[in-house]
Order: sequence, then C-alpha cells, then structure tokens
Amino acid sequence: MPDSLRIAVLVKKFTLSGGMERYVVETCRRLADRGHRIDIYAREADPELLGDMRFFRVPARFTFSSVLSAVSFAGETAKMLRHQQYDIVHSHEKGCLQDVETIHCFSYKGGLEKYSLPRRIDQKYLSLRSLLYLWLERRQMKTPWLIAVSEAVAADIRKQYRRSGNVAVVPPGVDLEVFHAERVAAMRMAARKTEGVPADQLFVLFVGSEFRRKGLDRLIQAIGPGMRLLVIGSGDDMPYHRRIIARRGLEDRVRFAGLVRDVLPFYAAADVVVLPSRSEAFGMSVLEGMASGLPVLVSANAGVAALIRPGENGFLIESDAALARQLVELRDQELRRRIGEAARRTALDFTWERAAAAHEELYRRILAEKCTAEPFR
Repeated sequence: MPDSLRIAVLVKKFTLSGGMERYVVETCRRLADRGHRIDIYAREADPELLGDMRFFRVPARFTFSSVLSAVSFAGETAKMLRHQQYDIVHSHEKGCLQDVETIHCFSYKGGLEKYSLPRRIDQKYLSLRSLLYLWLERRQMKTPWLIAVSEAVAADIRKQYRRSGNVAVVPPGVDLEVFHAERVAAMRMAARKTEGVPADQLFVLFVGSEFRRKGLDRLIQAIGPGMRLLVIGSGDDMPYHRRIIARRGLEDRVRFAGLVRDVLPFYAAADVVVLPSRSEAFGMSVLEGMASGLPVLVSANAGVAALIRPGENGFLIESDAALARQLVELRDQELRRRIGEAARRTALDFTWERAAAAHEELYRRILAEKCTAEPFR
C-alpha cells in the first residue's frame, strides 16, 4: 500500500463559510501535510486555503433549487471522476460514486417525523422535492463507508436506515493554538473594552447561522438583567428575532455582528458560549468555546453534548427555564473559572490532527478492502 494516497474530495464549497466547510478544509489541509495528494472537486474554492491541493471546478447548475442543485452536483462529479484513478473518493455531499461519505447533519427522513401526520404524508409521498431528497439520501446510505460527525448522527443513521456496519464516528476538531485559554485571557480586557462591556456584566456569545434552528430566540428570551448578548453569524427570520428583542426591551443589550473573519476577539470578550439548538449534529462553536477556557451551555440533543459532563465542564440545556436559570448562576466568576478550566482540558482531546489521523486510518482500511476484493489476475 502506498504511503501517499491519491484522494478526491467532493464538496460544494471549499471555504470557511460554515461548520461543514471548516471540517472539510481543516481535515484536508492536515491530510495534505501528511503527504497525501488531495484533489478538491467543488463549485468554488478559496485559493488561500488550497495550498498544494488541486482544484477542479464543478459546474454550478440549478442553484435556484437546493435539491436540484444537489442532484446536479452528484451527476457532474460522477462525470468528472469517470476516467480518473483515485485510491479514495470521499464525498461530503449527497453523491453516488464515493468510497466514503461524511454525514454532517441529521437525516431528512428523520426530520419528516417532526411534522403532523397529514403534512408528513404530503411531504413523504406528494412533494417532488421531498421525494428527490429521500432518493438522494437512500443512495447516500448505500455508500460502502460512512463517517458520522457525532454519535448522535450515527444513532440517527441506525434508526432511520437500519445501518450500523461500516459507520465510523469522527468528530470535528479545534485548533488549540488559536483557541487557547491563555491567549484568549490575554486579549480579554481589550476585547471587552472594544465591545463596551462593563466588568460586572455577563457577556453571552452565540456563534452560528440558521438562527431559528439553532435556538437564538430561546437565548434572547433568557437574557436577563446584568447580561449582554452578541450574535456572530448570518441567520434567518431577522424580523422575528428583532420583535422578541423589542418586546423584551433588549435593543441596547443584543448586538448582531454578522459574519466575521476572525472570531477570536469575541471569544476573548465572552463569559459564556451558548448554543440552544433545536437540532444540532455537532456544534463546533461549543468546542471552540471550551478550548478557549469558557463555560458552555448546549442543548442536550446536540452532538457535542456527548462531551459535556453537567456541572463539571459545561451545562446541558434541558428547558428554556433552565437556560435562564443557568445564565443567572454563571454570573458567579469563580464558577465560570472552574467550569472553563475543565472545559479546556476536555477540548485537548479533540484536535484537527486527531480527526485527520482518523481519516487516514479509515482510508487505508478501505483501500485494503478494495484491493482484497479485486479478482486475481
């Protein structure tokens, strides 16, 4: 087996625009550092992130429809790979020809269960869009190997598709040099001054897009006296969230910073990181907060919740009332210090280097199985 593998990676965007994209970029860069040849098949790629990796542009078709765009991406990459020779084809999108596919979110099929019975019937049997998504997902689940980004996602695959074999769990990592407790602490005073946060005010940080799914409305309603909320990311339903803020009289204590290139100063200014998601396959902002030595509050159903030992290295959100109550308790500086130190120790086990090593080990296993399966010549 060669030391250096030829790997094709399929992803719509090779950028740092979201959690999935960051997972792809960080693991690919470290696999390239290990000497593997990485070819990126994507609709767009940030040249600054490619390094020595080669980029093959996939035509962008049907971008007006998410499901038709997904079908198009699968078809276009299949054509582009038809006459190529790779040791491993790894997709991060719903594709057809890959050896391994990473599942970054809960299944569409499982999501239909949240609807009422009449709407579930409509979505499952009468909606062309849903039928296409379900068809793509069934194809996806037949991939020889799957990688789930959390145990929660692996459990969803078992429940919805009765599949447990050839499913590896490889959580995201965090850059421990960037998100370092001492580095964050050194930036703290300047960062809080920039944000205009008084020393005695609890500064709450929310990082993420898709505001409704990630429970931003829940968090806004939990902001009480002596607290301020900063929101990083680009989300949905802004008028809805603005109305909640106005109704609670929080206009001067909630700020939307939008998308930012450097999130570190905001972690430095924060006292706690909160992610009260309704549905969350993992939750990378929580891991970044932990690495930064901050206490974190996360929904019990999130994938990253598996890292949390309640009251020791973080807190799980069991209800809206519990979220509000826990924020009040976290105004205790000593409690924040103790929980933050334990959170940092937990994060030490979750590096991007570890994630890349897990990918490499799986690739070699897959390649060995492929070689064994080839007929004797």
